[in-house]
Amino acid sequence: MGFFEKLKTGLNKTKTSIDDKINGVFSTFRKVDEELLEELEEALIMSDIGMNTSVEIISRLREKIKKQNIKEAEEVKQVLREEIKNILEVCDRTLTLNTTPSVILVVGVNGVRKNHINRENSK
Repeated sequence: MGFFEKLKTGLNKTKTSIDDKINGVFSTFRKVDEELLEELEEALIMSDIGMNTSVEIISRLREKIKKQNIKEAEEVKQVLREEIKNILEVCDRTLTLNTTPSVILVVGVNGVRKNHINRENSK
């Protein structure tokens, strides 16, 4: 199995894990309340989205629920999806290396051979 196949497989496992955790919360809660939001926040944190990002997503979600007077869990799920998408789209994709040597942090799932990436492979 090649590098990109392993990466794709690992990311698919991560996606499935996140989906399972979030869908588990929505299958347990039908009422849109603070308890639902707390469980969603915990599910996001447990899915390795990160504490700060999870808190930000839930904060935005809470605001939209109040502003749009959302009462259905399915609507909350759609707004949650939009908030996660908005955060992912904001990322700065430029890479400027002004120093030598430069340090690049490579993040990925286990088993995709991150330690085998070198300068020659990135050209």
